[in-house]
Amino acid sequence: MNYKKPTKAIITDAGFASRYLPITKTIPKAMMPIGNRPVMQLVVEECVKAGITQIIIVATPEGKPIYEDYFNNACNHIRKQLASQGKQDRYESIEKVLDFPKITVIVQDPSFPYGNGSPIASARPYIRDDEAFVAIYSDDVVFGKSAVSDLLDAFEEHPDAAAIIAGQPVPHEEIKKYASISLDGDKVTGLIEKPDPKDAPSDLASYGRYLLTPEIFGFLNPANTGLDNELWTADAIARLIPTGRVYAKKTSGTWMTTGDPKNYFLAHLKHVLDSEDYADDVKKFIKEAK
Repeated sequence: MNYKKPTKAIITDAGFASRYLPITKTIPKAMMPIGNRPVMQLVVEECVKAGITQIIIVATPEGKPIYEDYFNNACNHIRKQLASQGKQDRYESIEKVLDFPKITVIVQDPSFPYGNGSPIASARPYIRDDEAFVAIYSDDVVFGKSAVSDLLDAFEEHPDAAAIIAGQPVPHEEIKKYASISLDGDKVTGLIEKPDPKDAPSDLASYGRYLLTPEIFGFLNPANTGLDNELWTADAIARLIPTGRVYAKKTSGTWMTTGDPKNYFLAHLKHVLDSEDYADDVKKFIKEAK
């Protein structure tokens, strides 16, 4: 069957981000800032630009109230204080957050095993049987054209799709960090999670943007754990490949991961150099620090 075009996005941040301890004992990893916005807001904005109208964030039990507060609390005491100081324009950034489409925050089902597929599976009750949806890992940010828009464009080209994977080439030695995609035209013929580079079918890496259909939930279950006994989204998609309806889309935006402190810093630096009015001061500082 052909599914309805996605209007919903599942965004996951249900891990404990041990590489960021101690700060992530208090705040979710995707609440780390890029400029004056958290990573999660950049991901939400990417969805909004693509026309997504409902967002489900899958969080830890500790993270759920933090996300609910961030996206729903009007902070009227701040608004009143800024108004009394004649600085009402500073409240506009909060109004923008409050104007986002519907955002629902849920907790990952504790009965699921560890793995990046478990948060997506936990959101199954929010997806109708007749609709495709977008699934996003909040570790990844995309600068420039929305990768979600690219996926929706690909869905227009392949309305029969069971799944569409966003991909970009990476240096050969880096493919071991991702799922490696092999292709025949736009069709995916193979998908291997975190391969040894010598065994990788290509250097085209699947990253945290997918267009999926309810068919995926038949394989995202505890009986289908893979590497390290984890439940992997890539493994579930690989089980759909024999249908001949799994496609890949080489996205055009600049994809960067924030999954570890080094790459988070580089993503933050790119944002600053591209978008902040103090970019020249940062460039000068870097030049003089050499």
